Amino acid sequence: MSEVRVAQEDRDLAVNAAGVEIARYVFSDDAPVFEGPKPFLHPLRTLSGATVTGYRPWDHRWHKGLQMTLTDVSGQNFWGGNTYVHGEGYVPLDNVGRIRHDQFTSVQGGSEATVAEELTWITQAGEPWLAEHRTHRFHGVDTDRGIWALDITSSLTSIAGHDLVLGSPTTLGRENAGYSGLFLRLARSFTSGAVTTPAHEGLVGSAADVVMGSAEPWLALSGQLDEVDGGATILAFAGASSAEPPVRWFVRSEPFPVLAPSPTFDEAVTLAPGERLDLAHRFVVADGALSPGEIAALAAETAP
Repeated sequence: MSEVRVAQEDRDLAVNAAGVEIARYVFSDDAPVFEGPKPFLHPLRTLSGATVTGYRPWDHRWHKGLQMTLTDVSGQNFWGGNTYVHGEGYVPLDNVGRIRHDQFTSVQGGSEATVAEELTWITQAGEPWLAEHRTHRFHGVDTDRGIWALDITSSLTSIAGHDLVLGSPTTLGRENAGYSGLFLRLARSFTSGAVTTPAHEGLVGSAADVVMGSAEPWLALSGQLDEVDGGATILAFAGASSAEPPVRWFVRSEPFPVLAPSPTFDEAVTLAPGERLDLAHRFVVADGALSPGEIAALAAETAP
């Protein structure tokens, strides 16, 4: 098993395994207010060195690799960009908040690497609404098979003086737009890639719409790579939420490749002052555009 090393710099952390920088975690984002500044992981790479994440694409400048965010928190937009208003569509509002990295409580490397931190979610008006404890665990590096895994846990505690309602564009009235929580924007080369779940194999393009809003335990998106020969597969597990609504999938391979295990896809979660929402998810990055059978076997092997 390869050693996983973490090197901290001024604005980010570099995670290295088997001679490859498999991840870079930007904890200090100086983006414009409209993009909802927040920490993010980009690039994420396969063990062959291929980048699998997208960053600030022209269609959505606030899409940055893999990031933890919420679309709607009592009318505040921590996602970035325009806000969905039922009957009007997406409009620019002065409600785009930010997520501030406060401190790392632990940064450790070895046979696996763990990064733990404290963050604060702050509205555009400057009000702290959520305190978060987040942990990244980089593990399962297998150089022979070209796979590694990332676990992300997030505990969100309301520090506002009133109830916070966590939702999505779907809870606000837009059908099948329940993106929220952890959101992964993949590299453009994954466009038209194949979506596989326990119940569906190799769905391409609009065929993948059948998975939208489903509560399946895992989902994979396989695609080709630019610059590096071959393909790659991202296997994501729905994981767990401490709230009653099940984690549901937001996924598209066209017109651009994205996926999110959403805790508030079509049901809002209300946090009273002091209440907490706990989330836990796993992602597996694999070299090769794996077949549905290979994906199912990998899912069975790497399930949390």
